[in-house]
Amino acid sequence: MLNQLGDTLNYHGDALKLRAERQRVLASNIANADTPNYKAMDFDFKSALQSATAGSSASAAAGPSRTDSRHLSTSTLGLPGVDMQYRTPNQLSIDGNSVEMDTERASFADNAVRYEASLRFLNGQIKTLTMAIQGQ
Repeated sequence: MLNQLGDTLNYHGDALKLRAERQRVLASNIANADTPNYKAMDFDFKSALQSATAGSSASAAAGPSRTDSRHLSTSTLGLPGVDMQYRTPNQLSIDGNSVEMDTERASFADNAVRYEASLRFLNGQIKTLTMAIQGQ
């Protein structure tokens, strides 16, 4: 029973971490909209969440291991399953920048709404558990 509660809370915690990381990436794209030769980046949230929640053994085998403390991490913020990819633009710009502001704004707003929904759902679960523990 406790494992199921922990797994549920861990799942939503991982989802919030990935949503926050995606928000950071999208904000970086928007901030660099006028930077020549900047390539817009993003990651597939669904596959990153599946990889993050697959378990420690699956995520450890997913990428190269760090054999020295001076090696750079292969994933963003140490989150397993975050495979950053360049976004393919619908229309090329003259200066080589691949940021499309309409796409970035829409993705940013969608991710913000989904982050808020995940946060509210997690808060609801915690309140339910608190009420059950207190016997209300």
